[in-house]
Amino acid sequence: MIVADTHAWLWWLSDDRRLSAAARRALESARAVGVPAACCWEVAWLAATRKIELRPSPAEWLRKAVRFGNVALLPMTPDIAVRGATLGRAFCGDPGDRQIVGTALQHSAPLVTCDGKIRDSGLVETIW
Repeated sequence: MIVADTHAWLWWLSDDRRLSAAARRALESARAVGVPAACCWEVAWLAATRKIELRPSPAEWLRKAVRFGNVALLPMTPDIAVRGATLGRAFCGDPGDRQIVGTALQHSAPLVTCDGKIRDSGLVETIW
């Protein structure tokens, strides 16, 4: 399994050219693409703040997106919450990023992300 960051998941499903070739190959060839529950919240927030537009509605888009192909929705668990919260001061990611990194760590899975802070942290293996 690999884990997808919010932007990677969105770009993959929308066939966005911003998704790197390596990230696209990883997502398409993975046995399972884990999507942290935090990604659903981030997608809903982006739609609510009109930074992205989802049709027919954010709720319907999310329902379909978590059932797409090899996608597996990864729930927030107490262990993931603790892992994300205790990444240390060196990682100053926002709470959503901390939950996503915590999810990848909990599942011992690489994270598909272009987020420079996450990639530079060295906390989790990344693909981009």
